[in-house]
Amino acid sequence: MTDESRSPGGQDEPAPEQPAAVVNLEETMPIGGYPPPVGSPFVHESPPPEPGSAIAAQATFPVPGQQSRNGPRSLGAGVISALVAGALAMTMVAALFGGMAGAYLVSRGEGGSVVLPPATGGSTVRPSGSIAATASRILPSVVTIRVKGVDAAGTGSGFVMRSDGYILTNNHVVEAAGAKGTITVLFSDGKSSDASIVGRDESYDLAVIRVNRRNVPALVLGSSSAVVVGDPVFAVGAPLGLDSTVTSGIVSALNRPVTAGGAGASSASFINAIQTDAAINPGNSGGPLLDMSGRVIGVNSAIARVASAQSTDGQSGNIGVGFAIPSDQVRKTAEQLIANGKATHPVIGILIDTTYEGEGVKIADKPQKGSAPVARGGPADKAGLRPGEVILRFDGRTVTDPDEFVVAVRAKSVGQVVELTVRRGKAERTVKMTLQAAN
Repeated sequence: MTDESRSPGGQDEPAPEQPAAVVNLEETMPIGGYPPPVGSPFVHESPPPEPGSAIAAQATFPVPGQQSRNGPRSLGAGVISALVAGALAMTMVAALFGGMAGAYLVSRGEGGSVVLPPATGGSTVRPSGSIAATASRILPSVVTIRVKGVDAAGTGSGFVMRSDGYILTNNHVVEAAGAKGTITVLFSDGKSSDASIVGRDESYDLAVIRVNRRNVPALVLGSSSAVVVGDPVFAVGAPLGLDSTVTSGIVSALNRPVTAGGAGASSASFINAIQTDAAINPGNSGGPLLDMSGRVIGVNSAIARVASAQSTDGQSGNIGVGFAIPSDQVRKTAEQLIANGKATHPVIGILIDTTYEGEGVKIADKPQKGSAPVARGGPADKAGLRPGEVILRFDGRTVTDPDEFVVAVRAKSVGQVVELTVRRGKAERTVKMTLQAAN
């Protein structure tokens, strides 16, 4: 039994391993006590790279669609709920066509400046803290991923997260490859390598692939829990197949609940997203969202579109509202995928009444399809929650609808202790519970 199990009209699916049953609606937390697996690719406290260093991030990590049958289309393009009633519909960023560009050479200049090669030859100087200087050392670590499957083909983005060939991207970028498809990774030095899937997770829309290359410059994962609204950021990837593209903007919102899935997608994905106005387009999927020091604070995964502006093939371009999976979630999930080939999903063991329209999120009153509103022996049951009670706050965060509650739970870790404020009638109480893993 899981809080992720719900559908319109309160017809909740009981199986936690079936997040696709979630209605088609549209985290930031430190790792805390989450233990890294043996061979963890990440330094948990990633230091900022030295400004102007060509590959400052390289040594940070220790080494140990909606698919078309008629040609390349978007990969894993799901229907996402409206964040503004009647105005926006969310859709997974599609993976389209990509290309390659040459590598960048970087050298230090006078007074904290960086010497860069312009397109016309020669050299030019930029401040070491500028987007131009930071992007020049980031670009060699961002890759274009080409996927060919039985029924579909397409291109997305990714980035090197470990110098012995581990690359992070979105699940919806590579899932079309399946068991019989191929994945090709294109690097900024013009070389390409075949890749294999190490592990992927539909629920978090993350995947780790690996190429047979060593000493590849890797990016540093920053802490998304330190991000605030208004922070400047930039995105790197291959939007619309235009590889090595850099776009900039700010963090425009945090903790934005994005639940992508349903029509055209194999499963639902839960993102407690970082929202940005940096231009994100189809093909940016799996690419990094970075702070001004060049640390990855998110993985670009979804965009918003105005329903009336949808194109005939279901694609749309940037309208200034894009969504990224926070790096704290990325770190946890990637570690699990590398260690075990799969990731765990925390649940509290309840069914949600999706017909409830009052304050908070209501636990269903009655069983649905043979499943009890509160799973026997689950975290909610052990904490004393009962059918019909209303959850007002989750770990200090006010919850206003089922999607927001689901992504808030999924942003936590299995085994983590959380606090809920619950109301029955007019009486409120606060309870604590330990999150369990979905079956």
